[in-house]
Amino acid sequence: MLVSHHVQLTDAWTIVRLSLHVLGACVWVGGQLVLAGLVVTVRGISHDAPGKVAKAFAKFSWPAYWLLIVTGVWNFYAVGPSNATTSWNVVFGVKMLCVVVSGLGAFLHTKATSPKARGVYAGVGMIGTIAALVLGVALAG
Repeated sequence: MLVSHHVQLTDAWTIVRLSLHVLGACVWVGGQLVLAGLVVTVRGISHDAPGKVAKAFAKFSWPAYWLLIVTGVWNFYAVGPSNATTSWNVVFGVKMLCVVVSGLGAFLHTKATSPKARGVYAGVGMIGTIAALVLGVALAG
């Protein structure tokens, strides 16, 4: 049996908050995925091309990362931790841990001196990034 529900638009501040969060995720998550797919091609251009591309990407990715942090905290307080279930609060905490792992992996990737270390840190960062994305979808209800 199909139940009819009244669907309405959300308020303006929620639209702003969620749009900024999704924008940050598009740049942070999407940029990492795109760069992972392009790294072999970029290496073929020149020896120093990957570093140059990474530095250019950092100008966009790190502000997007901090936008995700700020809007994530904003999302948390917009929901109201006392209004959320225990499981929602736990998932939010795990998501924030994944966000920290993502940022730490990305940061260590930029500081690594060997290809093996860069690969390991990139992998750790990407796992944190994807896990945070999936948990964010779960939190959206």
